[in-house]
Amino acid sequence: MSEGLICNNISKKYKDKEVLHGINLTLERGKIYGMIGRNGAGKTTLLSIMSAQNPQTVGTVTLDGETVWENRKILDHICFSREIIPSAGSGTLGAMKIKDYLKAAEIYYPNWDKELADKLMQEFQLNKKDKLGKISKGMLSMVTIIVALASKAEFTFLDEPTSGLDVVMREYFYRLLLEEYEKTNRTFLISTHIIEEAANIFEETLIIRNGELLLKENTQDLVERAFHISGKAEDVDAATEGLTRHHEEIIGRGKSVTVLLEAGESIREGYDVMIQPVSLQNLFVALCGIGEA
Repeated sequence: MSEGLICNNISKKYKDKEVLHGINLTLERGKIYGMIGRNGAGKTTLLSIMSAQNPQTVGTVTLDGETVWENRKILDHICFSREIIPSAGSGTLGAMKIKDYLKAAEIYYPNWDKELADKLMQEFQLNKKDKLGKISKGMLSMVTIIVALASKAEFTFLDEPTSGLDVVMREYFYRLLLEEYEKTNRTFLISTHIIEEAANIFEETLIIRNGELLLKENTQDLVERAFHISGKAEDVDAATEGLTRHHEEIIGRGKSVTVLLEAGESIREGYDVMIQPVSLQNLFVALCGIGEA
């Protein structure tokens, strides 16, 4: 039971466009992962492949050595609670009542916790008779959160779970998530653009860039080797000589860069530069911002 969920050389093509390129990734049990990347980087596509909602073009996804695709026994352990996009008209998702949507989830997930789902319905002040097409974006996010937590799936993926929620509800969501994690030791993978407020709960961070896995690392270790260096251009260049520099900015004679130190690397001493720590959000911008390869 120690193998975990493994993506081996996952690629995905839509017609002539390849949106994922040779992703190799292992999710271990009992961790909270954060997945960050710019719009169109391939995050949602990867999550849908990992949960067998979308077939990969190349590669395999396995859980404890068993293929995920079309494997009902294995899929009982995986939940991908994705953004609900209701459409108008009868017979569509938008016409479905919240209670019917949750009933379908209860049928699909064998370990469904109805007591927890009912409790969250009350705490989120949702009306079970409301139709999905008639509620706000924030309320739709609340429904996806209920599905994710009440599914009790061993591997649970959430795509932008706090979209549309105000700051109070976002804080409440992360508290609920941590409480559930501490009780059950489930594995959670959260894809989000709101990085700063979620960074503290991510044990490991995955950065997806242009359809590739740029890095997967313990979040604290990652930010501890990232630095922002600023000063006169010649001093910054000398202090960071031989290092890979990201997000270089030049203002007059001044310059600033971000570096992500590898093992054995260091910022050269003896130069008049300011060295500052970098938050996860600012590191992400430096690695994946406009102009970065």
